Amino acid sequence: MTSALPPEARRPPPPDASPGGRFATPVRDPVQAVVRVTQPELMRRAQLERTRGRLVWAAFGFSLLFGAVAFKLALATVLAPVDSRRVVAASRPPPAVAQAPVLRGTVTDRNGEILAVSLPINALYANPREIDNPARVADQLRRVLPQLDRERLIARLSGERQFAYLARALTPREVQAVNDLGIPGLHFEDAERRYFPQGRNAVHVIGGTDVDGQGIAGVERFFDERLRGDLRNTPLRLSVDVRVQLAMRDAVQRAITDFNGIGGAGIVMDVTSGEVLAMVSLPDYDANDVGAATVDQRFNRVTVGVYEPGSTFKLFTAAMALDLGVIQPWNGFDASRPIRYGRFTISDYRGRNRWLSLPEILTNSSNIGAAHMAMAVGPPRHREFLSRLHMGQRLRIELAETAMPLFPSQPHWRDINTMTIGFGHGVSVTPMHVVTGVSALVNGGTWREPTLVAQAQGAPPREGTRVVSERTSELMRRLMRLVVTDGSGRSAEVTGYFLGGKTGTAQKTGPRGGYLRDKRIAAFVGAFPMNAPRYALYVMVDEPKPNAQSHGFATAGWVAAPAANYVVSRIAPILGLLPETERAAEIQASIAMPLNGRITLPGPRPNSTPTAAPPARSAPAAAPTRPAMTTPAQPAGPLRQAMAREADLAPR
Repeated sequence: MTSALPPEARRPPPPDASPGGRFATPVRDPVQAVVRVTQPELMRRAQLERTRGRLVWAAFGFSLLFGAVAFKLALATVLAPVDSRRVVAASRPPPAVAQAPVLRGTVTDRNGEILAVSLPINALYANPREIDNPARVADQLRRVLPQLDRERLIARLSGERQFAYLARALTPREVQAVNDLGIPGLHFEDAERRYFPQGRNAVHVIGGTDVDGQGIAGVERFFDERLRGDLRNTPLRLSVDVRVQLAMRDAVQRAITDFNGIGGAGIVMDVTSGEVLAMVSLPDYDANDVGAATVDQRFNRVTVGVYEPGSTFKLFTAAMALDLGVIQPWNGFDASRPIRYGRFTISDYRGRNRWLSLPEILTNSSNIGAAHMAMAVGPPRHREFLSRLHMGQRLRIELAETAMPLFPSQPHWRDINTMTIGFGHGVSVTPMHVVTGVSALVNGGTWREPTLVAQAQGAPPREGTRVVSERTSELMRRLMRLVVTDGSGRSAEVTGYFLGGKTGTAQKTGPRGGYLRDKRIAAFVGAFPMNAPRYALYVMVDEPKPNAQSHGFATAGWVAAPAANYVVSRIAPILGLLPETERAAEIQASIAMPLNGRITLPGPRPNSTPTAAPPARSAPAAAPTRPAMTTPAQPAGPLRQAMAREADLAPR
C-alpha cells in the first residue's frame, strides 16, 4: 500500500515536537502557553522552601557558634593567655573549712619539719543514767571497738554520773559503727589528739602531753602556756635539725651496741649562738606511746644525768691556767711521780713518768699534770673560774628536766678538791654543761646559755659572758686539735674537717659512795672545724664493755672517739660544710701546736708572770705544796739557754 501522506509528513519530527497520536494538541504560541501546576506540586515546593530556610538558619547558627569558639580559643591562647587551673588554685586563698578548733599549737624543727601537731578526732562518752543494761551495752560496744576492756566499760557505764569517757580517739569508720548500734546514752564530742610524726626522734626534746592535751615533759611542758595561748596558730620553731638528730642517734646507738653499754648521750651545738641542733638520750621511746615507756627510757641523760666528766674537764683546767697567766704553752709540770695526799694517790693511766709540757699533759691525758696545773691556780680562783662557766648552776635551757650539778660548797672546797676536779673527778655535771663550756672555749671566749629555740636568720648574736680571752681561745683550739692528731682522740679524725677535742673516761660512783669497778663513762667532746669553729659535739656511752676489736679496752679513745668520727662525717655535709682537702696542709699548719708548745701568736703580749696563789688552808702533813710553773729540767747547757731565750722572746 502506497502511503497517502505527503513527503513532508513522512519526515521525522523535530526533537521538540509534541508526541504524535490522537492526543496530540496543537502547539500554541509561546506567549499564549499556560503551564498548569497541580496542588500537590505546590505543596511540595512550599515544603522545600521552608526546609531551605531552616537550613540557612542552622548554618548561620553553627557558623556563629564555631566562630565564638574560635574567638575564645584565640583569646585564651594568643590574645590574652590565662593561667592553668592548678596555678589559679594555688594562688587563690584556700576556702574556709569548718573544722574543730585546735587548742594546741604545732612544733617544728628549724627547717619546718613537724615534730608535734594536734589532729581533730572524735571522742565517745556516755551518760550512765541513760544506760539501762551496762553489761549488754559493753558487749555491743566491744563488737565494734574490741580494744576496750569489758570490765572497765561496765564500771564506766554504771552509776549515777552523767558523763564518762569511753574512748578518746575514734576513726570516722568507728564512729559510724557505734552509731549503727543505735544505743541511747552514747554521745560523741569533737576533740583533738597530739601526734608526733618523728616517733622516737628528738623525743627527749619534744617531751609529750597527757590525755587532756597538757604538756608533761620536754618543750611541750616548758612552752605549755605558749602552745595553748594566743600564739598557738604560729608554729613553735625549735633549733633542732631532725637530720642531724638522726645521725647523732645512729652514732650513739652503734657505740652502745658495739660495746654493750646501758645507755648513751649525744649533743650537737652551734658554738656561736648556743643553739642545740641535736640532743640524744638513749634508750628512748616512741613519743606517741609514752605510757609504754620505762623510767630508764624517759630519763634524759643530757640535762638530768650528772656524771663525773673525767679528762674532758682538763680542757677547762688548761684554759683557766692559760687565761690567768700561771702557765704558758711551753711550760709544764713534773709528772714523774704520783701525787699523795693523805690516803689519796693521784696517778696517770699509762703515764710517761717524766716532765710534761702543757700540750703533752693534754695529749697524754695526764692526771698528775692537770692536778699540778689546778694547784698552781689555787682553790679560790679555780672555783671562781668554774662558776663563770656555770658549772655549779642549773642550766636555764627550755626544758623542765634539768639537774643541779654536784659541786663542792665553798666551805668544803679543799686542796684535794682542786687537784681532783682539775682532771675531772670529784665533781658531777651534765653533758650539756660540758659541751656548753667547750663552745665558749672555742668561739672566742664567750659563754652563752644553750637554747632549743631557733634564732632568726641574720639576727645579732645572743648576749653572753666573756670567760676567757681571745688569745686563750686560740690556744685552746690548737691544743684540742693536737689531741686529735697526736693524742687519745686520733680515731675521731675526719679528713678535711679539722676536728679538735678531748676524750674522757671516768669511773662511776656507787649509791654508797666510792667508785665502782669496771663501770665507767666514756665520752668525747670537741668542735669543728678548728680553723673557724662552727659546731661543738659531745658523745657519751654509759658503762661500755670491752670487745674483741678494742683489744680489751673500753676507754673513750676506743668507744666515744670513733662515734664522734661517724657523727662529723655524716652531719658536716648536711650542715653545708665541705671538706677542705686541697688546702688541708695549709690549714693544718695554721692551727698546729708542737708538743713542746713553742708557737707564735698574733696579738698583745699579756703578763706572763705567775700570779701568787693565796696561802693554803690547814691540810694534812702529806699535802703537797702548790707547784710552780716550770720548764723542762732535762736540757742543759746551750739547749736550755736557747729554750729560755725563746720563752722570753715568744709572744705570750
